[in-house]
Amino acid sequence: MGDIVVVAAIIVALAGVAVAVAALRAARRRPAASTAGARRPADPFAPEDGVGGDPRTIAAGDLVEYLGERLFVRGSLRLTEGGFTWSEHFLDAMDGPGGTRRWLSVEEDPDLEVYIWTELEDEEPGTPANLTPSAKTITVRGVTYHRTEHGMADYRSEGTTGLPASGRVEYADYDGPGGRALAFERFVGADGRGSWEASLGERVPNGTLTIYPGDDSALTDGGSGPGARP
Repeated sequence: MGDIVVVAAIIVALAGVAVAVAALRAARRRPAASTAGARRPADPFAPEDGVGGDPRTIAAGDLVEYLGERLFVRGSLRLTEGGFTWSEHFLDAMDGPGGTRRWLSVEEDPDLEVYIWTELEDEEPGTPANLTPSAKTITVRGVTYHRTEHGMADYRSEGTTGLPASGRVEYADYDGPGGRALAFERFVGADGRGSWEASLGERVPNGTLTIYPGDDSALTDGGSGPGARP
C-alpha cells in the first residue's frame, strides 16, 4: 500500500513539472507587453524612419514644409568637388506671391547639415555695398561671419534653375553664431566668371522640415522662373 502511495505522488509531481514547462514555453512564445508611452529614440532625418523625410532625396517636383510654410522645389543643383558632393534646391512659396529667392542646401560634412538660404540684396539695410568674399570676416546686419571655405565645384542642373545642364561655380562660405551662415557663389560661363551672389542662411533643426515627394512630371531641363538663377 505504501508503494502505491509513493508511485502516485511521483506521478502527480511529474504532471506538475509538465504543466510548468508548458506554461514556460507558452510565455516565451507570447509577445512582450509594450510599455505605454515608450518610444525608441530616432533621427528624424534618418531615411528608414520617415518622420520628416530624408533631405538627401529631395528633388525637383517635391514639396517641403518648414515652420508651417509650404515650399515647392523648382530645381536642384548637384555639386561635386573632388570626392565631396552636396545639393542646392531652389524653392518657390506655395502659399503666397513669389519674392526674394530662397533655397535649401543639403550636405554631409560628415554629419548631415541642412540650411535654408535667402538672397541678400546690396541695397538692404545693414548690408555693405558691393559685397564680395574678399575679407576673412564680414559683418552683415550686425552679425559677424568668418570665412571657412573657398573653392570651385562642378555642378549638374535638374529641373528649373536658369542654368545650363552642367557647368562650374566658385563659392565662398562664412560661418556665424547660432547656426547662421553667409555664402557667396558666382557661376563660370563662356564669358568668364559672373558676379558674386550673396545669401544669408540658417541651419534647419532636426524635425522641423517635412518632405512630400513629388513625381517626375514636374521636371524640366533648365529654364527660368521663381526661384531660378538669373
